[in-house]
Amino acid sequence: MHTGPLMGSGRTADVYALDGPWVLRRYRDGMDATGELAVMSYLAASGFPVPRIGPPAEDALPTDLVLQRLTGPTLAEALLAGTTTEAEGAELLARLLRELHAIPPRLSQDPEDRILHLDLRPENVILAAEGAMVIDWLTAGEGPPALDRAMSSLILAQVALDPSLPARARVRGLLAALLPAFADDGGVPAEALARATALRADDPQLTADELAVLDEAAELVASLTG
Repeated sequence: MHTGPLMGSGRTADVYALDGPWVLRRYRDGMDATGELAVMSYLAASGFPVPRIGPPAEDALPTDLVLQRLTGPTLAEALLAGTTTEAEGAELLARLLRELHAIPPRLSQDPEDRILHLDLRPENVILAAEGAMVIDWLTAGEGPPALDRAMSSLILAQVALDPSLPARARVRGLLAALLPAFADDGGVPAEALARATALRADDPQLTADELAVLDEAAELVASLTG
């Protein structure tokens, strides 16, 4: 397969068209995608909804992933369009994390650890014809499931506090619905929220505006958690 035209760009990667049902995602900073490929392959074999892994492109680099081309809106787009409610979006995010955390770790020997996405937000869920698919596993790791719930909550809280986003009130509504949905799975303990906040503070991809509201976002999550 030969790499085709650019289809889209995110914070760290560009997506190019390929032949047939595939796209190529390439990291711009030279980051090796081998680890991400291993995680996605493991999850696919475990039955978790991730895009299928495709054959290498002709000019493939270590920074590349060939993935199934997905058709459908992101959960973020569906929420903005009003085709999915905040309650429905919250239930979907909670269910996806619950299903992810039912899968044993790939590497850790700690029986309490699970695979963690650590960036599960509405933009990273594609509502494809075959069902919701989770994308962008760059930040994936292994550890306690509560950390994943805390990270998703914290990311949404940061967005809800961004005054430049007209949809921030809707995002706050999603967060307010998500935290009760997490309750049956163990909720968002204070220690997990503190660890998620520290990890976000060290994330080089965060903008100055995102860092500026980080502590306030943690306080918002804590207040809504009760």
